[in-house]
Amino acid sequence: MYDLETRKRALTLVAQGRSLNSVSKQTGISRYAIRAWQVRLEPAPHTTDCPRCAPEPRPPEDIAAYAYLLGLYLGDGCVSRLRKGVYFLRVACADAWPGLIDACAGAMRAVRPDNSVCRVQRQGCVMVTGYSKHWPCLLPQHGPGKKHERPIALEPWQQEIVVTHPWEFVRGLVHSDGCRITNWTTKIVAGERKRYEYPRYFFTNRSDDIRRLYTDTLDQLGVAWRQTNAWNISVARRASVALMDTHVGPKY
Repeated sequence: MYDLETRKRALTLVAQGRSLNSVSKQTGISRYAIRAWQVRLEPAPHTTDCPRCAPEPRPPEDIAAYAYLLGLYLGDGCVSRLRKGVYFLRVACADAWPGLIDACAGAMRAVRPDNSVCRVQRQGCVMVTGYSKHWPCLLPQHGPGKKHERPIALEPWQQEIVVTHPWEFVRGLVHSDGCRITNWTTKIVAGERKRYEYPRYFFTNRSDDIRRLYTDTLDQLGVAWRQTNAWNISVARRASVALMDTHVGPKY
């Protein structure tokens, strides 16, 4: 948990025109945390209560963090039972993307600020793991079997969060099961074949339902997409890639 002065110093650097990437590298603070502070500077109040178990169920305190975490979970996450009444949420993050590891851990802490979050090293990846008895309440898509072998649908309160914070949801999906790459092709210019490169985003998931959640949200945001094979969604048009670059960006 960062104190208020640390948060203010980071935002001062951003206000000077620095990019989130450069401020993150200088301070060691994740881009996700800095972006969240631009919305809310003060730390969210700590509570051990589950908002979904309250007499009047409500969304999590930090709904932007929740939207991002929901995307990560649907892509590369799972909820498992540790012992009676305790569950753990695990999200697999490749070693190549330390910024993603930090952002994932930060989102888990923001959603469950009083529960422990740790990083478990595996071959080629880190399992960012959070412990709470309330993960099934917060992620009701949890269930037996693989996600692509069972129906996946958002509950109304989750859908409202995604509508309110669509870019955070898309960012979570892309950061888990997507990528930004540079494609290349050739074309004839003045009688000479020349090579040119262009960026595009891919999202790959075996679940028809999860892909549909992704494309429905892209439609809401005005991002053009197409399905290139059974499991893959591509965003390649220049204006749409520019939107994705502004709000999602590559993993780092």
